[in-house]
Amino acid sequence: MLTTEPRRAASLSEPETMSGVMPPRTLILETSGRVGQVAVACGDVLLGVRRLEEARRHARDLVPATRDLLAQAGFNDRELDAVIVSRGPGSYTGLRVGIMSAKALAYATGCAVVAIDTFAAIAHQAPADVHVLDVIADAQQDRVYVQRFRREGAGFQPQTALAVRPLAEWLAALTSDVWISGPGVREEDERFRNLSLVDATVREPGPRSLLELGLARLARGEKDDLWKLEPLYLRPSAAEEQWKGK
Repeated sequence: MLTTEPRRAASLSEPETMSGVMPPRTLILETSGRVGQVAVACGDVLLGVRRLEEARRHARDLVPATRDLLAQAGFNDRELDAVIVSRGPGSYTGLRVGIMSAKALAYATGCAVVAIDTFAAIAHQAPADVHVLDVIADAQQDRVYVQRFRREGAGFQPQTALAVRPLAEWLAALTSDVWISGPGVREEDERFRNLSLVDATVREPGPRSLLELGLARLARGEKDDLWKLEPLYLRPSAAEEQWKGK
């Protein structure tokens, strides 16, 4: 684990609320895709973000990145109030690394662990003029993970359960009012040419959306059971499917 130092009192330089109570200090882990991200925040202020460039490096780079970010922020892991983690769908290996790291940290330090559905975080990033949104990701073999969201008030709420569907079937059922986001968007595919696509810069989950959704859960008194938390998968990994096919 990163450190075994006891929790310390907040320094005078750290931000405080009007009541004098420190806002929650959080670690954010996003490892669902090829490029992972680690961030540290105090309240709704992101204090630092580090990119993990390749999925295969998540396990190697996550702990050093976390250590560096905490040092830059001026506190250690035992002063964290929560670790917010993206739970999928996404890369099997990346999600396992992120969630196991979050659970280990919560177990060792006593902080809360708060899991956020990856597609909910992506939907949270959509522009204000988007009201109906399908978030998609590649499920291989010309299939997609897909979930529909609808804007209700200031945020999005899921309108369908997360599902795996044939890409052609999903495309055929789309209506003109639906916008598309997510890492499964294929701009090079002519079938996507006339669809309403959100900007590429907000199609991948980012630390800001995970932080805002995580803080909302914490404010409601919600957290996850670290013993029961698992990545969100809808199908076996490619290796597992190959093994079953033998």
